[in-house]
Amino acid sequence: MVETDRCRARLTPYGAHLCEWAPAGQSAPVLFLSPRSAFTAGTAIRGGVPVCFPWFAAHPSDARKPAHGFARTRMWQVDELTRDDARDVRVALRLASDAETRAYWNAAFTLSLTLSLGASLTMTAEVENTGRDEIVYELALHTYLAVGDVEAIRIHGLERTRFVDKVDGMRDTAAGSGPLALAGETDRVFLDTTAPCTVDDPILRRRIRVDKRQSRTTVVWNPGSEKARAVPDIGGDVWRRFVCVETANCGPHAVRLTPHARHAMTARIDVAPLDPR
Repeated sequence: MVETDRCRARLTPYGAHLCEWAPAGQSAPVLFLSPRSAFTAGTAIRGGVPVCFPWFAAHPSDARKPAHGFARTRMWQVDELTRDDARDVRVALRLASDAETRAYWNAAFTLSLTLSLGASLTMTAEVENTGRDEIVYELALHTYLAVGDVEAIRIHGLERTRFVDKVDGMRDTAAGSGPLALAGETDRVFLDTTAPCTVDDPILRRRIRVDKRQSRTTVVWNPGSEKARAVPDIGGDVWRRFVCVETANCGPHAVRLTPHARHAMTARIDVAPLDPR
């Protein structure tokens, strides 16, 4: 648990999982955490910010391997816990390849996640290829944003962006000229986009801004009512209380790393009052 004059946050080395963060003065949580989350070994935590690596969604060729990779169900090492010059809390965690990871993905790597917890939330995931062969991986910060009602929010920043609609048979299409409104199950992988997104929430009267660097994919997901009922750690009507706006590199934007090369991807989240105009 982190509690300072700038924010409150809660995280665990299991999956390097950030479960909670909100800046000081924000009464409602900014990250959604399902009340049905199972905090048990081998099970991913539902909500907060899961780290999806080294593949996103189902494994492309082996359905027996865990969805979204293995990083979110591994215990990470805490390398750093400090205060920076701005008095924000800095936490650095690391996951390195071993015999167990090679059983899922035959690659040598180090994956680090560095969190800066303050009035803003900054998350940087960096992968280093520590082996002799090129590696190709997907990565997503699967951020669950807490909202008043997912069908009332509007998401700006993805206008006219090409996306793969996973609900509509992987159809490749383009977003319209207006903000994105969600109605029912939504699972869209927006491609070739580096733009920030803002989530306007008229019920909680706030705007959440998600900036990113070195990411060319943004994923927007909500299971909708019917699918949520079939997911044990969601269930009920809690699907209305979140939207996932994910900073990612996946699909055609998977990252290729030559031996000893590194790649870092960053997401930053800020919260501001929503101007009623």
